[in-house]
Amino acid sequence: MVIVLGLTGLISGTSLVLVYRYATPLIESNQKRELKEAIFKIVPNAADYEAVTKEGEDFFKVYDKRGSLLGYAFIAEGSGYQGKIKMLAGIKRDLSTLYGVEILESVETPGLGGEIASDKFKSQFGNLICIPAIECVKRERKKKNEIQAITGATISSQSMTNILNERIKELSEILGR
Repeated sequence: MVIVLGLTGLISGTSLVLVYRYATPLIESNQKRELKEAIFKIVPNAADYEAVTKEGEDFFKVYDKRGSLLGYAFIAEGSGYQGKIKMLAGIKRDLSTLYGVEILESVETPGLGGEIASDKFKSQFGNLICIPAIECVKRERKKKNEIQAITGATISSQSMTNILNERIKELSEILGR
C-alpha cells in the first residue's frame, strides 16, 4: 500500500510539474498579447508603445503614427470587495485626463461588483478628469471628475477610484508633474 501511494504521489507530482512548465510560457504570452490589445483599445490613435521602468515603477509611453507622445498607459491594482482588481488605464500626456480603463483581472461578485468590467461602467472613465482626484458618487454625475457607483457594488466602484487615484499620484511624482 505504501509503494502504491508513493508511486501515485510521484506520478501526480511529475505530471503537475510538466503541465506547469508547458503552460507557463503560454500564459505569459497570452498576458502580453492581452496587455498590448488593451493599450491600443483604451488609447485612441495609438500606433506604438514603449515599456518604461523608472524609479522601480513600470508604465508605457504611447505614441501615434508620427511618433508623437499621446500619453501613458499603466497598470493599477489593489484590493476590491472580494479580492484583487487589476486594470490598465490610459492617461493623456498632461496627466489630467484619462483615456479610459480596461479590467485585466477581477474576482468581484458576479452580477454586482463584477459589473466593473462592463462596458457601461468602464465608459465613465473615458475623458474623465483626474485633477482634482476622481470621485465615486451614488447619485448622477455632476462634475467631470466623478463616476457613478454601481448600485449594490459601491465598494468595488470606490476601490477602482481609490486604486486609480493612488496610481495616478505615483505616476505624477515619477514624471515630475
